[in-house]
Amino acid sequence: MHAKHSDCAKPLAVTMGDPAGVGRLITRMAWEALRSEPDAAFYVIAPPEIFSQSGPIVEIDEPEAARGCFEAALPVFGIEAVCGAWQPGVPDVGAAPAITESIALAVRHVLAGVAGGVVTNPIAKALLYEAGFPHPGHTEFLASLCAPDDRARPQPVMMLVGGGLRVALATIHQPLRQAIDAITEESLVNTAMIVRHALAQDFGINLPRLAFTGLNPHAGEAGTLGQEEQTIINPAAAALRERGVDISDARPADTVFAEALEGRFDAVIAMTHDQGLIPVKTLDLWNGVNTTLGLPFIRTSPDHGTAYDAAAIGQARPESLIAAIRLARAMAYNRFGR
Repeated sequence: MHAKHSDCAKPLAVTMGDPAGVGRLITRMAWEALRSEPDAAFYVIAPPEIFSQSGPIVEIDEPEAARGCFEAALPVFGIEAVCGAWQPGVPDVGAAPAITESIALAVRHVLAGVAGGVVTNPIAKALLYEAGFPHPGHTEFLASLCAPDDRARPQPVMMLVGGGLRVALATIHQPLRQAIDAITEESLVNTAMIVRHALAQDFGINLPRLAFTGLNPHAGEAGTLGQEEQTIINPAAAALRERGVDISDARPADTVFAEALEGRFDAVIAMTHDQGLIPVKTLDLWNGVNTTLGLPFIRTSPDHGTAYDAAAIGQARPESLIAAIRLARAMAYNRFGR
């Protein structure tokens, strides 16, 4: 794919996130840390006044202008959506139109080929629900923007990268009882195929080795502690192996992540949200990255929330956003060639 060399050089589109959260702080801090690195060039999509009070900005009219001014000031692609009061630490439902417009515009830019990828700042789903947001979460919203009429909508797969692990999720933002019912042989096969493709395309792992976690303690203990491994997970693994995928049967969740750290697996597919996020966040709370696989563009995000309390006192740690920007750029190089 070396013919698309220019795609990996395009600036990344960074969304504003919730202006009452830490997104504003960590974006400025990420720019300060990365401004001397042309390959890390990005621009943020937001009402300019949100960032103009924290340091130098340059308002840009087209994404490609970001590379030329990135070292001197934070490039801001301005939007006029209503943004509420945006007082740090005080969430305001009035900010919802700007939050969602920033995300939608970032997706439009990357689908139009003028941005190299999307890096999303944290949002608070409860605040957006109050404003009528119809999607379970950020990931599902991004998928909907790829196919507004629901036709050929991509299946997004959430994968956390951090602490030496890559952990994809078979289910995402669902109550646990519903998530268990949502795990099917078909859904696991689809998820594993998306993960395998992404590891080859965006992470440069040509023959990735995957593992399924079990759902039950000790991966069901041969059916004595639950049947899902024998009736759903292991049959999915067998079907995948018939397609040439290197994947294990269900492995006990209390040991499979250690096996991955030792190099046995390139990625683990966890059955539920917390089962997958706990090991990554325990190993590397501040540098973990959330990336969405299965979309027609690169998307990464810090692996933390809005942190209103930190925003209120003007303190935040930018490491996860910096890691998300670096990972998005690395993925672009792998996908499009150097």
